[in-house]
Amino acid sequence: MPAIASDSASSREATGHRAVGTIQDVLTALSDPVRLEMVRRLSAADGQLPCAALYDGISKSTASHHFKVLLEAGVSERVVEQGQACQRLRSAAVEKRFPGLLDSVISAANIDRI
Repeated sequence: MPAIASDSASSREATGHRAVGTIQDVLTALSDPVRLEMVRRLSAADGQLPCAALYDGISKSTASHHFKVLLEAGVSERVVEQGQACQRLRSAAVEKRFPGLLDSVISAANIDRI
């Protein structure tokens, strides 16, 4: 019998997307201020954004690390449009797994920016 991976962040949904991770995975991904700002910007855009539009004041390699954490938690996905790397928030998938979580965290992040 094949072994079943216990790490939900590394499993794949039938659509080919990474499954949304555990609550710890998602909250850890959102706990970093840089990643939270990336998610806030993606949410405000209501679609995908070029990777470079999601960060200020950090190197490209540091941004790549943050994108990887969000991807592994199942919070975002990488898409390529017309040869340009973009990120897209997986709002529906996160909402399905943890109803209200992402909206609450993004609302709080928006309040903190004021």
